[in-house]
Amino acid sequence: MFVVDTNVLIYAADRDSAHHEPCRARLERWRRQTSPWYLTWSICYEFLRVTTHARVFRKPWSAADAWRFLDAVLAAPAVGVLLAGEQHAATLAQVIADLPHLRGNVLHDAHTAVLMREHGIERIWTRDTDFHRFPFLTVMDPLGK
Repeated sequence: MFVVDTNVLIYAADRDSAHHEPCRARLERWRRQTSPWYLTWSICYEFLRVTTHARVFRKPWSAADAWRFLDAVLAAPAVGVLLAGEQHAATLAQVIADLPHLRGNVLHDAHTAVLMREHGIERIWTRDTDFHRFPFLTVMDPLGK
């Protein structure tokens, strides 16, 4: 089990990215697999924000096009969306207690990390080095580095 972060989805979607081919190939393999893998709604919304933003995405998509891409990903048989459960607040409190240096923008990543910890998922595929701040996660680079 693992989570796929926003940047991997963006690279898989952006044909102009130098990282497009390896990320697209990984995403296509994941879409065909039968073992579970996950996204979060915050990852999905961040994908929508970035791919439709003219100052962030080189060739911005319409919201409908971005959603079509995500909808195809979410249609994969083994993908799920992690949701906060009854232990979410307690898990968040523990992560904050264990990592008191967390603040600012990294708290967006902390949301994903807390969801992962709550659900017992340790691996995340990402190019975002901020996830290395969470010692309970194993960060996997989709480029194999």
